[in-house]
Amino acid sequence: MKTALVTGGSRGLGKAIVLQLVKDHGFNVLINFTANEKAAKETLAEVEALGGTGETIQFNVENKQQVGDAMTTWEKENPKEYISLVVNNAGITRDGLFMWMEEKDWDDVINVSAKGFFNVTQRLISKMLRKRAGKVVNVASLSGMKGVPGQTNYSAAKGAMIAATKALAQEVGKRGITVNAVAPGFIHSDMTSDLNEDELKKMVPLNRFGQAEEVAHLVSFLASDKANYITGEVININGGIYS
Repeated sequence: MKTALVTGGSRGLGKAIVLQLVKDHGFNVLINFTANEKAAKETLAEVEALGGTGETIQFNVENKQQVGDAMTTWEKENPKEYISLVVNNAGITRDGLFMWMEEKDWDDVINVSAKGFFNVTQRLISKMLRKRAGKVVNVASLSGMKGVPGQTNYSAAKGAMIAATKALAQEVGKRGITVNAVAPGFIHSDMTSDLNEDELKKMVPLNRFGQAEEVAHLVSFLASDKANYITGEVININGGIYS
């Protein structure tokens, strides 16, 4: 059975990705969460209602020890399986003007997105290399493509993911592994719930925020065999705001 790991998979965009992978490909999905076990179990229940399989898996992506321990435990319990798709979706925002930004707000945002990508992907890539198959999809952001004022930390974190996507794709391509990123713009989610949608959508040529399911469809495509010759790419999904 094909197994996928989605970090931050219990809510919002991560949840939409989990459900789409089950619907489109029948993945057995590992739903990663840090603290909100209730949300993770609710997402798992929706997976099972679709006739799919999965399990919740708890670790903080920025903690290398936690990632390693969780993966080792899973591998021992599932010796015949391997994770053929990792979706690095976990991310947080701590917005503020750079000149007044607290060091912790910088470190936390960088550590979840950029260090989290390192911790999770490095732990899983070795088996993909041995199997000569696997896919990595990184959820970046419009912020990492063009920079957004008030989000210097988030822009730096997602920009790092974008650059890492391009470099890693070149390292592992000869082993049949693809590494791509998606860069959503304004998407309805917990992260954007406090934004002034009426004002911000004026910046978007399509004049609306996107839906989490629209991003999930793109991730699902990159996870499919139809995308086997696409690697090292960053695909914008933002209603034309960065076209």
